[in-house]
Amino acid sequence: MLVGYMRVSKADGSQSTDLQRDSLLAAGVLPAQLYEEHASGKKDDRPELLACLKGLRTGDTLLVWKLDRLGRDLRHLVNTVHDLTEAGIGLRVLTGQGASIDTTTSSGKLVFGIFAALAEFERELISERTLAGLASARARGRNGGRPYKMTPAKLRLAIASMGKKDTKVGELCRELGITRQTLYRHVSPTGTLRPDGEKLIEKNRNTHR
Repeated sequence: MLVGYMRVSKADGSQSTDLQRDSLLAAGVLPAQLYEEHASGKKDDRPELLACLKGLRTGDTLLVWKLDRLGRDLRHLVNTVHDLTEAGIGLRVLTGQGASIDTTTSSGKLVFGIFAALAEFERELISERTLAGLASARARGRNGGRPYKMTPAKLRLAIASMGKKDTKVGELCRELGITRQTLYRHVSPTGTLRPDGEKLIEKNRNTHR
């Protein structure tokens, strides 16, 4: 069965899903199998996406108009597609930069494999740079701010580290100079952002605009 997911960022009616709907219907998705979301892609709480993913079954294929309709960021996207693949569910992207992605085909799986490799590469770079920065700060007698305070740099390292099975939370907290409570308030055990983490990233982004 083909299932379609549509999303626009604003819920005030100023954006329309008409183009996405037409494309998904033309690709063979039945109207009853369309899920429509009005929410920012950065939000964790996207009820229509959660309902869509929950309703998918082995052998189904999820269709999206563009890749950015589905994922918050590259890491979230890779994790979502990994979960779909593990459940025997395909993904097709109809247009945009990800139009060659169709995990029901060998070539489509290869393309997404490149995306996954880039995400892993990005996480490793963030981890290396942050560790180097923390080591440099310690060598100069600085601890990177007040004890127990989460910073954007520490948060990036926490995100990268928490997604790895061999990460020891106690050692990570000591390396970052934060408590477990602070860590888990910002990042989940799987490395996804929690509300406090989202706020910190957004505040940092606004500061550097």
